[in-house]
Amino acid sequence: MMLPIVLGVGFTAACTPTIDHRGYLPRAGDLQRVSPGMSKTEVQALLGSPSTTATVNFTGDSYYYISSKVETQGFFEPKETERSVFAIRFDQIDQVQSFANYTLEDGRIVDVNSRKTPTRGREFTILQQLFGNIGAGGLLGATGGSDKGARVGK
Repeated sequence: MMLPIVLGVGFTAACTPTIDHRGYLPRAGDLQRVSPGMSKTEVQALLGSPSTTATVNFTGDSYYYISSKVETQGFFEPKETERSVFAIRFDQIDQVQSFANYTLEDGRIVDVNSRKTPTRGREFTILQQLFGNIGAGGLLGATGGSDKGARVGK
């Protein structure tokens, strides 16, 4: 009698997703305290070290504070369900020029580790590759020529 209940609880527990919070987790209200004109050292004192930075020589630095929420369910691949990127742009004298908050919907997925080079044109299936030349006129005997080499001149 207890076995069905134990199995039911086991299956339910196996289907419950595991949630991981990764990256920068700001304290409540810290992001709202950033304002234009703050120095880079003030931003670091308030928010800590950024997740990553970018430097463009003619405009100044940018700090990015990145956090994400990833759910893993059973044996399936982990799936990122939330992402927050707080971007701060500095001017050439290292003062906050502007800032913005981006989410997962604002981003575009770029797979830099796939080791595949994107190409233009069509990709053919294996059947299209095998049978694609049938009736194209380039098959052996389709031109009616012999297997002797072509002669140039007489």
